[in-house]
Amino acid sequence: MLNRDLVQRHLATYQKAWQRQDPDLILSIFTSDAAYHERTFDQPYVGHEAIRHYWQTKVVATQANIDFRLLHLYIDGDVAIAEWEASFDDRERNMRRKIQEVAILEFRGELIQSLREYWHGTEA
Repeated sequence: MLNRDLVQRHLATYQKAWQRQDPDLILSIFTSDAAYHERTFDQPYVGHEAIRHYWQTKVVATQANIDFRLLHLYIDGDVAIAEWEASFDDRERNMRRKIQEVAILEFRGELIQSLREYWHGTEA
């Protein structure tokens, strides 16, 4: 059964990994066979190698100056639902973006087995 402290520590690691643009750090909170689903209708990135590639090509290569603020956190059994706001420099579009996201995180033991993101972004 999840507890709030564990989930908050993982979200703090997620935030730190995003802000530092550190693929190794993000992998530390996922199981080796985790699924990272960034877009609803696209296939998820499965396993550390795929998640690392996504972070390297999407986060590290195209984003900078990330601000992150957790808004809400809910826990039910082995599932956490987190809502956050973030803003960052979008290097591909040469603009500042702001997003609001809901992430559904399913845990296996103390690590994330699945993350599904639902977000909307706009120019900041």
